[in-house]
Amino acid sequence: MLDVHAPHESAHSWRDILIHLFTITLGLIIALSLEGIVEWQHHRHLAHDAEASLHEEIKNNASGMADSLATLHKNQDDLKHAADMIKILVAKKKLPNSSFNIDYHIVTFESISWKTAQTTGALSYMPYDLAKEYSSIYYTQEELADSERQAAQDAVISIGSIINSKDSDPDPTPEQAQALLDRIEALQGQLLLVDNFMKSLSLQYNKFLAAHPN
Repeated sequence: MLDVHAPHESAHSWRDILIHLFTITLGLIIALSLEGIVEWQHHRHLAHDAEASLHEEIKNNASGMADSLATLHKNQDDLKHAADMIKILVAKKKLPNSSFNIDYHIVTFESISWKTAQTTGALSYMPYDLAKEYSSIYYTQEELADSERQAAQDAVISIGSIINSKDSDPDPTPEQAQALLDRIEALQGQLLLVDNFMKSLSLQYNKFLAAHPN
């Protein structure tokens, strides 16, 4: 809030009036400049804190990427084995003397710092290229999360018919086996999409951290 006060003494000439006007104008300029500096400092600190938080969040997400990819690839291998077993059942009408697993878990990547930066408006006070980097990373991260949720849904659908099965139960008929195979192959396609997003995100993480080591 800026306060403008009238002069304490009466003006006796045009010269006095002009001096008073100049003094008021100069005071307003100084006050507005100081206010602008304070506001600029606030925005600068907001952007700096957001950058530090985002950098740490990306670093933490990247640190678990290798394990996440290894787990995903094991899920894909298990799924391929399951599909191979069911193909034999469809062809020979008898299940091979072998077991298989259908398993999938969603990998969680943190995004609290990103959401906070959006909410506080900190992104608008960052350099455009840097804000663009963050936006690209978290867009890919959200795409990955969406594909993971779809894969988890497909996994539930795929195992729904066998999750409560027992060893004493008869083997599925060829028709039932084919239906199960179709669902498993759909899940395989979904996991391939998850794999692509995860690898893309890993590359983005590594590229960002290499360009911004601190």
